[in-house]
Amino acid sequence: MPTYAVEQLDTVSIAAGSPLDGMDLMSPFVWREGGRYRMLVRGVPDPLGPHDPTGLIASGWSDDGLAFTLDDTIAIAPGDDPADADAGGCEDPTVLIDGNGDYVVYYTGVDAARSQGVMIVATGPTLQSLKKRRIVLAAPPGEGNIKEATVVQTPAGDWRLFYEYAAAEEQGIGASRVGVASAAQLHDRWVSLADPFPIRADSWDNWHLSTGPICQLPGADPVMFYNGATLDARWRIGWVSFSADFATVTGRGLEPVILPPPPVERSKTDIAFAASTVVEDGMISLYYSLEDRTLRRARIRYYA
Repeated sequence: MPTYAVEQLDTVSIAAGSPLDGMDLMSPFVWREGGRYRMLVRGVPDPLGPHDPTGLIASGWSDDGLAFTLDDTIAIAPGDDPADADAGGCEDPTVLIDGNGDYVVYYTGVDAARSQGVMIVATGPTLQSLKKRRIVLAAPPGEGNIKEATVVQTPAGDWRLFYEYAAAEEQGIGASRVGVASAAQLHDRWVSLADPFPIRADSWDNWHLSTGPICQLPGADPVMFYNGATLDARWRIGWVSFSADFATVTGRGLEPVILPPPPVERSKTDIAFAASTVVEDGMISLYYSLEDRTLRRARIRYYA
């Protein structure tokens, strides 16, 4: 079986004076653009008050992929109308660039009651001019909280949207699963397919599953660094690989790729959560969060 081995761990920092100062940081979506690293990142007020948003999304840049400076204004903010699908918060950004060169950002919108999440898309020529377009995926009956988008194109030209959802009660109360939907074109309606992979009853991912980023190295199958957890929500990062059309699982790691260190404070969450990847110098740079409050990068090498 192939191996994905972590060879280096680094802290990702945000320069002081940003619109997210003092907030917990998570969901770092990083990509390369114009010789720089770009980022969308979620900030959450700490402590989170009853009327605070569950997330604000800010944009930023870095020359080395570790020290980021955020733009002065928030890129995606909750809706002003309590009836808006994202009135309670904006979470989990995922960025694509379409054929016109515009940004296409999938993110999770949380309602004002913090009871439901839906997938929303925003587009624009710059990260400071994004316009919210539509809800692209909402939960069917018996399920809920659509979030954590990963969007990829197959060799045939069609698209897959992987996402996390809250499973129906008979699958386990409060359990998260990974779903997938397809579309012929990026802006078409998404149609849900069968779940791509299950929990494993005797393993570290025996209760919760959540979507992670997908990337591909030369000579390797596409790989998702997904998030999995036990019933008590101890989240770790593992890997699962797919055929080129994402129809078949071709491999899955037995153990996590990343285990979080013990929490700095015992009251904090025991969680490592993958958000994005950048392939460079024959290795994978995996950006993730620890304890739902700090950002990290792992440099990962693939061994066939």
